[in-house]
Amino acid sequence: MLVKDAMSTVVLTIGPAHTLRQAARLMAARRIGAAVVFDNDTCGIGILTERDILNSLGAGENPDRETAHGHTTSDVVFATPQWTLDDAAGAMLRGGFRHLVVLDDLEPVGIVSVRDIIRCWSDTPARTAAAA
Repeated sequence: MLVKDAMSTVVLTIGPAHTLRQAARLMAARRIGAAVVFDNDTCGIGILTERDILNSLGAGENPDRETAHGHTTSDVVFATPQWTLDDAAGAMLRGGFRHLVVLDDLEPVGIVSVRDIIRCWSDTPARTAAAA
């Protein structure tokens, strides 16, 4: 199975000036754990995850003053739609993260999460039979 078969194509894109509270509200409303942060000034793509917001709150930072820019992971590992789910899972394991931004021609086209991969693997008869 490929990343394109598992990824969510509904991508929340926010700007670096969004506050963490704004980002959290948008993510909660869509029931997602990550947002793509696109910075028009640098043409950079980053990711803000629920863990980033949680770490900020745990450190006592004000979610109405902290911006996505200050908490965005900018050294992102990107997947392509043609990666296998094994490739994606391996990248997540090596990097210690749970989400991959999926790019096609340098444009974000989706996000794949550990949950997406597990869902696909658990629905795959060949993998289920091999585990038995």
